[in-house]
Amino acid sequence: MNKLKEIEVVTLMIKRYCRCKHHPKRGELCLECQQLLDYVKERRDRCPFGDNKPFCSNCKIHCYKPSMREKIREVMRYSGPRIVLNHPIIAFRHLVESRCERKRMEKEANK
Repeated sequence: MNKLKEIEVVTLMIKRYCRCKHHPKRGELCLECQQLLDYVKERRDRCPFGDNKPFCSNCKIHCYKPSMREKIREVMRYSGPRIVLNHPIIAFRHLVESRCERKRMEKEANK
């Protein structure tokens, strides 16, 4: 997935999670969620795969600290199903790309 698109999706998910769970001022993120977003952007910038990067859940290299990995999982578990309501095209694109990637990885594993 393209780096900018991935950051866009993660930003939307973190904003949704923060708005519903932490109730910050309108349009802002709480300190915890802002730190998570900054961490995600930093890790994404340093990814050795570049734009050929698989989704983190499918990646063999786990570059997140365990605490941050668990936090982003929590955010995605909450925001993933809900993002369909506000951003259906982004959600659909993410679903299709994820399935295609999973199939590609299965083919590579079976070789």
